Amino acid sequence: RQTREGMNIRSNDDETLFHGLFPARQLFHPKLEWPLWNYNWDGRRLPPTGDADADKERDRAIRKNGVTRHIILVRHGQYDETHKEDEKRILTPLGREQADITGRRIAEMVKGFNEEFGPCNVKVVRVSDMARAKETADLICKHLPDVERAAPDPLLNEGRPCHHIPGGKASASVISRTDENHPRIEKAYRKFFYRADRPKEEEKEEGEEKEVLASDVEADTTAKDSNKEGATVQEEPQPQDGDSSTPTTNEEIQPPAELKPHPKHEFEIIVGHANVIRYFTCRALQIPPEAWLRLCTFNCSLTYLTIRPTGSVSCRMLGDIGHLGLSKSTFSGHHGFNW
Repeated sequence: RQTREGMNIRSNDDETLFHGLFPARQLFHPKLEWPLWNYNWDGRRLPPTGDADADKERDRAIRKNGVTRHIILVRHGQYDETHKEDEKRILTPLGREQADITGRRIAEMVKGFNEEFGPCNVKVVRVSDMARAKETADLICKHLPDVERAAPDPLLNEGRPCHHIPGGKASASVISRTDENHPRIEKAYRKFFYRADRPKEEEKEEGEEKEVLASDVEADTTAKDSNKEGATVQEEPQPQDGDSSTPTTNEEIQPPAELKPHPKHEFEIIVGHANVIRYFTCRALQIPPEAWLRLCTFNCSLTYLTIRPTGSVSCRMLGDIGHLGLSKSTFSGHHGFNW
């Protein structure tokens, strides 16, 4: 059974309450009833051709040759909440320290290690248009000097994305704020969450041809070398006990001088706010978004989602603060975990 996805916020004539909590029109309706997965959640899935085998082969090619999108959501650092004006709600000294540590953590995550796990192709850093988020992004980007910075986006600003369950009866002001904020935050979700463009057939074929040609050249060169008159096979000398040429453990794990990003993986970093990050996570995983307040994202925590070329989504990190340590872990004004 399919329905129109989203909230019916424009139809405010009917204020019938959903279980006495809030207007039923403000309940989020999935396109397919929970917990079914909507495979065309971003409108980018190819329609069926009518040939099941052809569709299966097409999906296999997309999985093999498509690009996986990696989205790292970062909550801003701790900030001064004593002011109402946004420009005065800047990071505390601890918040700036949190942001700096987080920048180092992300730089470490994306720098790569060896040919198999090369540097991550970070395409852009995005940020909301609120002071605390922009200041956090500035400090993080000091550790990512070569990454593009997008202009601050007001769509990512903090707000009430939707109602939360469990929760009490919503007041008139809460109902009004939900009507005001939900369309913007939902628009932000749809703007930044989607599967990558499908691989072009001509690019795939060209790449396969180059790979075949390269292997042919390698094989031909090897054959010519082995057929040279008087050619002998040199065995690799075996290191003796105590031989200084034997690599140490530290030498073995050193990365090559130059590593290239994997062409089938692209990363984006979005610096934003707790409510928005939690809403994005629920929407991306196709969990009822009214569950957003059940999640907790500490200051400068990392929430990391992947979107495969076929549209499947998974969460690799949820509110990760391991890089901060206990003494620097805060949720707004709360320190540590005893709150």
